[in-house]
Amino acid sequence: MITILFQGDSITDANRDDDGVVNLGLGCGYAYFLACEIEEKNKDKIRFINRGDSGDRITDVYARIKEDIINLKPDVMSILIGVNDVSHELTMQCGVIPKKFRMIYEMLIDEIKECLPEIKIIIMEPFILKGTATEKLWTEFNVGVREMAAICEEIAEKYGFDFVPLQEKFDELSADGNVSALSVDGIHPTVEGHHIIKEELQKVLAKCIDIF
Repeated sequence: MITILFQGDSITDANRDDDGVVNLGLGCGYAYFLACEIEEKNKDKIRFINRGDSGDRITDVYARIKEDIINLKPDVMSILIGVNDVSHELTMQCGVIPKKFRMIYEMLIDEIKECLPEIKIIIMEPFILKGTATEKLWTEFNVGVREMAAICEEIAEKYGFDFVPLQEKFDELSADGNVSALSVDGIHPTVEGHHIIKEELQKVLAKCIDIF
């Protein structure tokens, strides 16, 4: 039985039920769409767990590393984090600066790998669009999230992990100005936006495990 863990913030959370039941509580976002597609062909071979938590910054993911990562013993873990580290600082002055973001992210990975040396980790790129939640501070959001995205890619390269680029795809698909088709507010994806994330993650996941 292969265990795939989805980790991240509200984009991963996607209104999941935190009931701890395997293959339930996946939310209504990319984790759910990906699980449905994979499970159709791999019943009884794979289980999915979503531990994305709305509002999380990298510090919050690190704080729950034991309960929501290590104790679950996943074979594969994807992580999408970074937007709240920027947005919380811009709107509430409780974000995470880039230097600390990198430090905590690497601490997280080092501890996971120490406890679960065979785990495959997929780092996903945080992304941002211009919408109702971001337009007032658009320059700051755009610069900040892209800086976090660059750090995520550098960390993936440092550890030899697979990286899922997302910003360029969302930029390309919203080039006509129709951002609302992809995101409800510039941060949270629509159903279509979640399907884009699912497709990009699936491409990388297919290289990690032989279930496609």
